[in-house]
Amino acid sequence: MATIKQVALEAGVSFTTVSHVLNNTRPVSAEARQRVLAAAERLHYVPSALARSMKSRTTGTIGLIIPNNTNPYFSEVARGIEDSCYAAGYSVILCNSDDDPAKQRDYVNVLLSKRCDGLILAALSQTDGELLRKMKVPAVLLDRAPKEMVIDVVGVDNEGGGALAAAHLLAQGRRRIACIAGPADIAISTQRIDGVQRVLAAAGAAPAHCRHADFTSAGGYQAAQALLRQPAAERPDALFCCNDLMAIGALRAAAEGGLRVPQELAVVGFDDIDLASFVHPPLTSVAQNSREMGRITALCLLARIADPLLPPQRRIIAPQLHVRGSSAAPTTETRGTAT
Repeated sequence: MATIKQVALEAGVSFTTVSHVLNNTRPVSAEARQRVLAAAERLHYVPSALARSMKSRTTGTIGLIIPNNTNPYFSEVARGIEDSCYAAGYSVILCNSDDDPAKQRDYVNVLLSKRCDGLILAALSQTDGELLRKMKVPAVLLDRAPKEMVIDVVGVDNEGGGALAAAHLLAQGRRRIACIAGPADIAISTQRIDGVQRVLAAAGAAPAHCRHADFTSAGGYQAAQALLRQPAAERPDALFCCNDLMAIGALRAAAEGGLRVPQELAVVGFDDIDLASFVHPPLTSVAQNSREMGRITALCLLARIADPLLPPQRRIIAPQLHVRGSSAAPTTETRGTAT
């Protein structure tokens, strides 16, 4: 890689002249400027980000930790974050924690060592409140956050989303509603199931029987197999799944079990990933507009970087139900939050 001294030698000017041209810190003659820029281009010179960061005390980078970028929901969120950060002049360093608290802590330390200007932590482990308290850089939490933390948070009304799904299924005449939840220690999953149970209790319906899975299609498939193995009189006539990947696994289990969807079994997911519209039948899902959530999260962090003294922000987005063929004829595509 060419150095600034090599550019100066190639252009026949001093080291300081090259610095002034590249950083626009002092007027330089048009002829000298042209020689410097031409030399930099011939040598494929790239300014040192490290040197610039030492001088400006900023790096122009944002650290983003997500559980798993193979999950379409987090991929779409990350794209929304990246687009907004790029438009503001920042690059994003992406890390996958695999929902492993130890790996998540390691990546936080790595990003801090790289002097990132701010951090976005998606699906933060409930055990990592102490880690956040020790951080000295602006940070925003997305999706999951320890309750005791006073920090910027962006998320969706998870309980309201579960309530939307339950109200829809009851309106379709479903009475034996079961749930496929995420891991028992994940708060957002519990909140979504709480929303379902609240609506069922208010309607005088039996509480939903739940099985836990791991937010993957394979986990949803296995949980649905167990739920659908019951005798016909006891078998669920509707499944609410706490994310779309598990719902897609449930659709496969229903097909292999010879159950017609939605005639014999309704299936509703959560997240409304792009793939939800293209499975068969198209999946009804509680939408949280993941790319918009990413955009809002990025803007929240950028505001925090610009003014560290801002009061903590808590942005909770209202979900919407997108009704498709897995639960009913799509006469109304989008419905508002249930009350």
